[in-house]
Amino acid sequence: MPPRRSKNKEVGGHNVEREKFASRLGFILISAGCAIGLGNVWRFPFITGKYGGAAFVLVYLVFLVILGLPIMVMEFAVGRASQKSAALSFNVLEPKGTKWHLYRYGAMAGNYLLMMFYTTVGGWMLAYVCKMFLGEFQGMDSGAVTGVFFDMLAQPGPMIGWMLMVTLLGFGICSLGLQKGVERITKVMMTCLLLLMLVLVVRSVTLDGAMEGLRFYLVPDFHNLLYDAEGSFILGAAIYDAMSQAFFTLSLGIGALAIFGSYIGRERSLTGEAISVGVLDTFVALIAGLIIFPACFAFGVQPDQGVGLVFMTLPNVFNQMPLGNVWGGLFFLFMSFAALSTIIAVFENIVAFAMDLGWSRKKAIVVNGAALILLSLPCVLGFNVWSGFTTPVGNIQDLEDFVVSNNLLPLGSLVYLLFCTSRRGWGWKSFIEEADAGQGVKFPKWARVYVSRILPIIVLVIFVMGYYQKFFAK
Repeated sequence: MPPRRSKNKEVGGHNVEREKFASRLGFILISAGCAIGLGNVWRFPFITGKYGGAAFVLVYLVFLVILGLPIMVMEFAVGRASQKSAALSFNVLEPKGTKWHLYRYGAMAGNYLLMMFYTTVGGWMLAYVCKMFLGEFQGMDSGAVTGVFFDMLAQPGPMIGWMLMVTLLGFGICSLGLQKGVERITKVMMTCLLLLMLVLVVRSVTLDGAMEGLRFYLVPDFHNLLYDAEGSFILGAAIYDAMSQAFFTLSLGIGALAIFGSYIGRERSLTGEAISVGVLDTFVALIAGLIIFPACFAFGVQPDQGVGLVFMTLPNVFNQMPLGNVWGGLFFLFMSFAALSTIIAVFENIVAFAMDLGWSRKKAIVVNGAALILLSLPCVLGFNVWSGFTTPVGNIQDLEDFVVSNNLLPLGSLVYLLFCTSRRGWGWKSFIEEADAGQGVKFPKWARVYVSRILPIIVLVIFVMGYYQKFFAK
């Protein structure tokens, strides 16, 4: 079946033809795959553990609805109305004489920078799939397990090899086209991801001692949200982390989701589609907690760690399980699918940038594939050969992550918010007309004041607080 294309739709004076997804399910799974990343799996359980469990989850869900979903609808609307990626979407929709299109450089930079370190972390996941299934951790104590991770980082050759594998796999899938490559393979991968999660949940909740972890995760304890173990008041920090997780989990602000809006028709309203994507993204984050917390409590392990929880703590947990190498291998396979779903989606966005500027898909794949391999090397080498190079925010990976997460995502989201609500931009009327086209949930008209006056201030607060947390907080 050849890709469906829009039929001479007139947008901003331009006739456009564009590939379309073969199904609505493909759009939802790929958009969710872009949003579902490693932050769902290791940062969400980490901050949930840090702030006492279920009470924090409730606060997070509130902020997901009031922060993340409106901006996601706006990205989808800009993509669908323009039928372009962020490389040209503002050019198509902006009022004549305005300069909104200048943000395309920020959006494109955000996608490249994200992949410059995400491919490395994706490589870690694939490496650990092999290490687990091959039984490399069997018989090791916690110190030896920790040593495996740092030994891996210290070896540039294998690290480059895993990064290459992830990059070539992602662009290889994109080279097959939107429907035959990105959509078809992401559907399979996301289905496997969800099935693996359910299998791992069953294993985790049936461990001896798992009920304590379930109670911690699922029964709200608001005292733990207000005070830490030392009695310090932490509600303000908890609210900020809930806001930032709800905001960043969806990869908003760099056009990573807008591209998929350009690949769908007008049969369904965009608010309903954004809700479907948000629900799937949240489901994965919540289920990850059902895997991690019961297992940690069953074996007396603290769940309030970051990267170390995944690469240093959980291998110890699997070591104590019967058939632990199998369960550990399946866990890291699930993690690999989470990483690859994001990588493939963002690679498709990068390819679309080039295609919107007149390149063929083949040329876009070859040039961008070579460029990203070279651009990913500093992150890999920053853990070994260039480990002496530091910045005010940490190593090379920390710097790349800081530029994306603390700058381009919040500021880009602010651009989309203002563009869709300001009369000097695309404007509220045009946004609502596009967002509400088709069947399904409509964007609430009463929210106009909130998204045009209040939400931009909240985004700015997140931006400023990101700097405060990074440079001034104790």
